[in-house]
Amino acid sequence: MRKNTRRLSLLTAAALAAVVPVVMLVSGAQGAERSEARTEPAEAGPGAPPAGTHWVGTWTAMPQLTEPGNMPPAPYTQDGTVLADSTLRQTVHVSVGGSHLRLRFSNAFGGAPLPITRVSVAMPVDGRAGVSAIRPGTSRPVTFHGRASTTVPTGAHVVSDPLDFTLPAGSNLTVTAYLATGQQSTDITSHPGSRTTSYLLRGDHVEATDLAGATPVDHWYFLNAVEVWSPARTRATAVLGDSLTDGRGSTTNHNDRWTDRLMTRLRTDRRTADTAVLNQAAGGNRVLHDGLGPGGLSRLDRDVLVQPGVTSLVVFEGVNDIGTAPATPDAQRDVADQLIAAYDQIVMRAHARGIRVYGATITPFGGNTPYDDAAGRREATRQRVNDWIRTSGRFDAVVDLDRAVRDTDDPRRLRPDLDVGDHLHFNPEGYRVLAEAFPLRLFLNRPLPPGFGYN
Repeated sequence: MRKNTRRLSLLTAAALAAVVPVVMLVSGAQGAERSEARTEPAEAGPGAPPAGTHWVGTWTAMPQLTEPGNMPPAPYTQDGTVLADSTLRQTVHVSVGGSHLRLRFSNAFGGAPLPITRVSVAMPVDGRAGVSAIRPGTSRPVTFHGRASTTVPTGAHVVSDPLDFTLPAGSNLTVTAYLATGQQSTDITSHPGSRTTSYLLRGDHVEATDLAGATPVDHWYFLNAVEVWSPARTRATAVLGDSLTDGRGSTTNHNDRWTDRLMTRLRTDRRTADTAVLNQAAGGNRVLHDGLGPGGLSRLDRDVLVQPGVTSLVVFEGVNDIGTAPATPDAQRDVADQLIAAYDQIVMRAHARGIRVYGATITPFGGNTPYDDAAGRREATRQRVNDWIRTSGRFDAVVDLDRAVRDTDDPRRLRPDLDVGDHLHFNPEGYRVLAEAFPLRLFLNRPLPPGFGYN
C-alpha cells in the first residue's frame, strides 16, 4: 500500500444515527431544514439549457498512476502502447439521477496524450454492475465539442458535451470507449480499486450489445467522473479517504462499500434524496505524503474543492500516515502533529469554498501486521489524533466511527464480526455499520451560518 507515485500535475491547479452516539455537532453544523415545497421550473425555450440550474457530480473515482500489476493484461499492453485498437467497457454506480449527463476522462498521470476515438453510454443488462452486456436500445453516442473523438492532453482531463440521457438515481451506467491507436505510453491513469469488473476486447465494439470473449479486469481506466444537470436543491458530499473508503473487503460488483450504503440511506429519505456521494478514496492513500496516488492535502483541490455541487466533505483518512511512520516516539509525535495541522488546513480551505467539513475518527487496527507495533506507539498516536478530532471543535461535526466499530472488550481492535480478517479493513457488515453511523441530518440542505468561511 505504500508505493510512491508522481507529484500531482497541474490538474490540481485544476458516511439513522448509530446504536451508540457517534456524532457530535459543532459550531456551524446545525441549521434550519429546507422547505420541502418544490416548484417546477419553466420549460426551456429553443436553444436554452434544459430544466436545471447546475452540474453536480453523481460518481467519481480518484485518478492514480497505474502500477505495473494493475495495467491492462497482454495483448492490451505491449511495446509502450496501451489499448491500441481496443474497446473498453466499464460500469459505474451513480448516486443522484438526471435527464442530462456528461462524462469526464482523466489523463492526469499519462505519459502521452490520450486519444479516444469513440464513446457511448448505455444501461447495463438487468441494471447490474460489472457486466459486459448492455440493454438493447439504450446506447447513445457521446461527443466532445460536437465530435465523436477527442484527445486528452498529458496531465489534463476532458469533459464531454451534455447528453440527453435518462439516468435513474442509484443505477448502474455502462460507459464504452474505443481507442484506435491507443495511448503511446505505459504511464496511464486509472483507479485500480474499482471493485467492479470492466471488459477489454480488440476492435471497435462500442455499439455491441455484448462483448463476447472479452477479457475481464477489476479496474477502471481513464473514466474519472459522471455529472448530471440538476435542480438547485441537488448537492454532493465528497469523501476524502483511503482503502477503508475505497472498499477493500467489500464485494466485487455488489457496490457495498460504506459510501454505497450511505448513498442508499440518503436516497430513501426525501429530505436527503437529492444528495450525491462522491467517493474520492484510494487504497494506501495518506493525508500527508504521496503513496498510491497523491496525498490528501495535495489532491484536495482536484478531488473536492473544484468538484461541481459539493457542499460537504467527510474526512476519513490518516490511518496510513500513522501506520507507515516509524514506531518511534519522535516519529509518532511528529506524524500526529502534522496530521492535526493538515486537518486544520483541509477545514480552512474547504470553508473558504462554502463547504462544511465532517471529521471521522480513525478506526482501530490492533492486531494488524504491520501497523500494530508491540510498544503501542501507533495506537497512542491514533488515540491522540482521535481526541483532537472529537474535542477541538474544528470540524462542523464529528462522526465517531472508532466508537461505532471498536471491540468493547478490547477497544484497540475492531469488532470481530466486522473485521474482514486483517484487523484493519471491514467486511460488508462492517461497511454497513460505518454508513449507519452518519446521521442523515448532516446532509440536509441548510444555509450556512453567518461568518462561515472566515477560518
